[in-house]
Amino acid sequence: MLVRAGNAGRRMACAAMLAGVLAGCSESTEKGDATSASKASSKASASASAAGGVESGGSVGAAGSACELPVGFDIAEKWKAEAVDNAPSGTGQAEDELADLVLTQGPVSLVCEIDAKPAGNIGFLRAWTGKPGGADARTVLEEYVADEPGAKVSKERFSTFKAGDLAGVEVKYLTTVEFLDETKENSALAVVTPDGPVVLHLGGLDSDEHQGMLPAFELAKKTLHTV
Repeated sequence: MLVRAGNAGRRMACAAMLAGVLAGCSESTEKGDATSASKASSKASASASAAGGVESGGSVGAAGSACELPVGFDIAEKWKAEAVDNAPSGTGQAEDELADLVLTQGPVSLVCEIDAKPAGNIGFLRAWTGKPGGADARTVLEEYVADEPGAKVSKERFSTFKAGDLAGVEVKYLTTVEFLDETKENSALAVVTPDGPVVLHLGGLDSDEHQGMLPAFELAKKTLHTV
């Protein structure tokens, strides 16, 4: 399990560089050689179709899975899921405030990271959950995107979708870290359950990596269901 203090410490350095805490810190590992870039580019051509070419490597969400959530969905083969502990650490007010900053975005908090590196990409599919309330999925997603840390958001494109017993809202958007003069693609979706809202977000080291991972995002969306 990822612990609260560990996540906060890792991402503090990224915040200091204005690179965007959650948008880029965990994904700041060096991209590697040209072989990795070539692999990401070749995967991009398959990303137009839902879950194109990606196999399921199991699921998360249900009791006993790597991440217990109000919803369940399939994760791509070789991707590794790990729960994030966002409960107060009790080590001090400053530490908890910093952890809240990096583990909370809009109305939701980070509870699960699904790492693409074992499958050859650099990025994460992240699951965020919030408390039950009256907000609909569009409002939750708008608030989540508006609170993107350390980056300017542009070209948001919202759409609706249905998966099993769930109706949700999806968004494609760009984030720009002005300090680094870097713009990259993002995808996110939101659904509302009786236990509260759930947001799934797919980032990536850059837009090529994001495109290469889109089939995994589509697989999650296609198999999304309440648990």
